Amino acid sequence: MLEKAFLIGCLKPRQRRTEALDSLSELAELARSAEAEVVGETLSDLREPTPTFLIGRGKVDEIRDLIKSKSIDLVLFDEELTPAQNQNLEEAWGCKVIDRTGLILDIFARRARTREGKIQVEMAQLSYLLPRLIGKGEQLSRLGGGIGTRGPGETKLEMDRRRAKEKMHRLAQDLKKVKLTRQGHRGKREKVPIPLVSLVGYTNAGKSTLMNRLTEADVLVEDKLFATLDPTVRRLSLPSGREVLLSDTVGFIKKLPHELIESFKATFEEIESSDLLLHLIDGSNPHWEDQKEAVDEVLENLGLSSKPCLTLFNKADLSEEQTGRFVEGLAISAKEGSGMKELLGLIEQELARGLTPVRFLFPHSAGRFLSLLYREARVLSVKHLKKGIQVQAEVGDKALKQFHSYRT
Repeated sequence: MLEKAFLIGCLKPRQRRTEALDSLSELAELARSAEAEVVGETLSDLREPTPTFLIGRGKVDEIRDLIKSKSIDLVLFDEELTPAQNQNLEEAWGCKVIDRTGLILDIFARRARTREGKIQVEMAQLSYLLPRLIGKGEQLSRLGGGIGTRGPGETKLEMDRRRAKEKMHRLAQDLKKVKLTRQGHRGKREKVPIPLVSLVGYTNAGKSTLMNRLTEADVLVEDKLFATLDPTVRRLSLPSGREVLLSDTVGFIKKLPHELIESFKATFEEIESSDLLLHLIDGSNPHWEDQKEAVDEVLENLGLSSKPCLTLFNKADLSEEQTGRFVEGLAISAKEGSGMKELLGLIEQELARGLTPVRFLFPHSAGRFLSLLYREARVLSVKHLKKGIQVQAEVGDKALKQFHSYRT
């Protein structure tokens, strides 16, 4: 049975009302992704945040009566609450109260599939829960289950501050081991230097759909925020026959919890080693500019804003009049398949910027290396000579080292 959720947004001084309502609408999507039934919402004017409840006492009383009349199970706040505010509101309303950060962490706990993803989510949750465990003791036992108690929720009931810190330390050690394994895989991949292209974008922009369209991968596609969490890497053949690796990454969102950014740095390293980013934007969303700005901000915080990047406007199965406004990027439809040929051409063109024209001479016995060159470079011409096979190609820095002995 779905939990009944009531949503509370806050209109801050000098904030546009439409902006606050958009954020509240996104909170509703997050709630549905966490499998809650949204039964109501309100936007509260937050002229002076109070240390006790964040919102005013009158609003607290008004919502308390509403909770009783509608048998509401939990209240979701669009703002981050302090541990004290969270506890005070739960006592005043007699139900679970979860802020935006807690809700996003809960969704991540549901979606993590790989060992690395689960460790990262649990570390983020413990970092978030640690200050909220102090002084609550056995009161937490009434939470029982549902939203806000997934992941380490079952164990946090009896966990004190010391044990929580110990567990975080153990998880950090486990994550280091996983990180070393990932680095090993990356090292092997760099020995066969195929360029890496990473998909980035706001959650639910259609990255998984595009991944499936380009590589025939079997990545989960749902109309939910954060439908997929763990990164997926697949091979992609470009028009010239050159192969690249295409990586799907976790979706970004406004007010992305800093606990997640810290915990998921290992995952973001995959983006850091990319040769090209594809920034996918939901062109059908009227607020795509705000979403683009949110993604750009996260990339800048991670020190990745200088990476070569192609801007793609997805869901462009609209009229030409509407798609004409996407002057700064390519309009595509991952679902319908339009714009794929142009996209592959742009990827090839962008990756070619880092290529060096080189002439090679391969002995007739080195056919294996020639096949490898076709996959990793742009082969321009091939001549069969008595002394070997002469190849004119454009090669990236990663591959140049591998074929250096055959260079003429």
